[in-house]
Amino acid sequence: MSLLLLVLFFSAGSALFAQGLTLEHVTKIKSVTSSITSDDGSKVAYTVSVPADPYEENAGSSTELHVLNVETGETKPYHTTGGIGSIQFRPGHNSLSFLTQREEDDSRSLYELPLDGGEAVKIFEYDRNISSYEWHNDGNHIVFSSTLNAETSDSPLPYKANVYEANRPQRPAYITNVSHDHMDHEPHQLQVDGTVYMMKWSPDGSKIAVSAAPTPSIDDFYMAQSVYIVDYETREVAAEVNNEGKIGQIEWSPDGERLALRAGADIHDPIDGRILIVSADGGTPSIIDEDYEGKYEQIVWTGNNQIHFLASESTASVIGSINPNGSNKQTIFRSDEHSIGSFSRSDNGLISFVASSPEHPNELFVKQSGRNAQPERVTNHNDWLSDVELGEQKVVTYTTRDGEFDIDGVMIYPLDYSEGDRIPVITVVHGGPEAHYDNGWLTAYSMPGQMAAAKGYGVFYPNYRGSTGRGIEFAYSSQGDLAGAEFDDIVDGVDYLINQGVADADRIGVTGGSYGGYASGWMATHYSDRFAASVMFVGISNNISKWGTSDIPDELFLVHTRERMWESDETWMDYLKRSPIYWVDRAETPILIMHGAEDTRVHPAQSLELYRHMKVRKPEVPVRLVYYPGEGHGNTRASSRLDYSHRMLRWFDTYLMTGDASADIPEWDAPIPAEDQQ
Repeated sequence: MSLLLLVLFFSAGSALFAQGLTLEHVTKIKSVTSSITSDDGSKVAYTVSVPADPYEENAGSSTELHVLNVETGETKPYHTTGGIGSIQFRPGHNSLSFLTQREEDDSRSLYELPLDGGEAVKIFEYDRNISSYEWHNDGNHIVFSSTLNAETSDSPLPYKANVYEANRPQRPAYITNVSHDHMDHEPHQLQVDGTVYMMKWSPDGSKIAVSAAPTPSIDDFYMAQSVYIVDYETREVAAEVNNEGKIGQIEWSPDGERLALRAGADIHDPIDGRILIVSADGGTPSIIDEDYEGKYEQIVWTGNNQIHFLASESTASVIGSINPNGSNKQTIFRSDEHSIGSFSRSDNGLISFVASSPEHPNELFVKQSGRNAQPERVTNHNDWLSDVELGEQKVVTYTTRDGEFDIDGVMIYPLDYSEGDRIPVITVVHGGPEAHYDNGWLTAYSMPGQMAAAKGYGVFYPNYRGSTGRGIEFAYSSQGDLAGAEFDDIVDGVDYLINQGVADADRIGVTGGSYGGYASGWMATHYSDRFAASVMFVGISNNISKWGTSDIPDELFLVHTRERMWESDETWMDYLKRSPIYWVDRAETPILIMHGAEDTRVHPAQSLELYRHMKVRKPEVPVRLVYYPGEGHGNTRASSRLDYSHRMLRWFDTYLMTGDASADIPEWDAPIPAEDQQ
């Protein structure tokens, strides 16, 4: 039955929760995704993600371009059709540029849009898709990257086999002049081997810092990018940086003498959240502020001796500054109730940033120059939220059973919660484990959040050991101990809520995706006596077969397991014992397993393995497996997201709200209830 064949359904409690957030609300949430500030601080360009109508098409979100006039506070939509990316101000041209592919285009091309009005005009196209680009300071030249075409087969057969991990073309980088009098200019390739990702012009335009991996594999993207300094005139590599491990950003100092890298501390760092400084002549980077118990999310030089940064500190967000030697660290803005995703700074000190809060999804904020100036929210893309009642959201802290750490998490309470009530609680486990939850907006298609609060659930988001935002020691603390103390931390959080008189010990649920899906499978088997219902998404069930079927086998070793499974017989067995399938004999928890059918990170067979073990070894325990065609490691399309949300909440309503593990499995294609429809 399709989503359009809807049958009216009214539950006895539907009127009670009518004022809360529903599935239908979540399908129409718009979100600001990025912002860039003009050099003079007069304009802020920002993008808005607009979801497709799940009842009309199973499509991804579109991206709109809007511009804020800082002086008047007025915002205008500049481009509202199709998908666009890589928004930049073109130097010296009073215009914006972006990448898109229109119906008449053969490839993804570069367009320019005047700030004073007019239509977007294509200013450069290549014979292949442009992956990324950056402007030279003259406003005429760009450096761009574009993936080569795959080789074609000479086989005379009408059938073409797919040879796994073969014929994967590299992505070189090029320099070209896009001005009108150079329309036929042939791009010049940079002499950098491998697949190029980041590209950054030096302030004087004489050099380009690039990062490149030896192959286009996802593993090399994560673990093997090297930084090169390329001469603009010769296009040859002039210097190399001896960096290792993950890297997320390259920034030139204003005088062109140094580079700041946002990268890992070493090859075993699971994140790119440290600041490293290196000479522009190459060499080995030096880490600064090494003992910082947070994670650097973004950096930008604002002077030869100053770097502005965005950082996460547990569940809080901080914008601040630091000297490149690690001294004079200062806080410009800190919020315990915002999740800041990115920021942009003008030459006169105006800062724009994108942030959510417990009350709203991502919106645009502007902070005028001056340390005492307070940020102002300048957009409201979901004004209907003012008519929706939301559950209270709080940060909670508890101590782990081994006494090693205090764990921070976020708790959302039901709309009608009164102190002393014992409530069913859904535990939402983040992936990674190198990730964390901020105290911002925590509701999405796979995160029940306020949808569940409207139905009478509490929702708990623990930042267990191995999470980010707590410094190097905390991030490394889960390595080599898969499903060990890290998952015990989650159960300790549940025990804290029970001991505080909040959670009903007999009605604890769990869900999560990727590594959070792994946790959901673990809780439904190894810790089954503690959990009444589980929803597992793109999760791991067998660590042995997971390694052999994932696209990140080296990353798994370097930043997670830290040992190879074939090193000894004991290691093989240890891998197996850290897998949910090993503990299926303990399983009493009804589990809904869902997975993108085209997932290359965690192969869909991981879900099939746990499903098959459950069906054969514990046939009396409710289990269902759902595959989403066309989806990968997470759902990106509107209809498949709505379907996921509906199935997740329906599973919890059946087994968690009631606490009845013997309840009948919901119909495989049951309709969406009327209170959640349009």
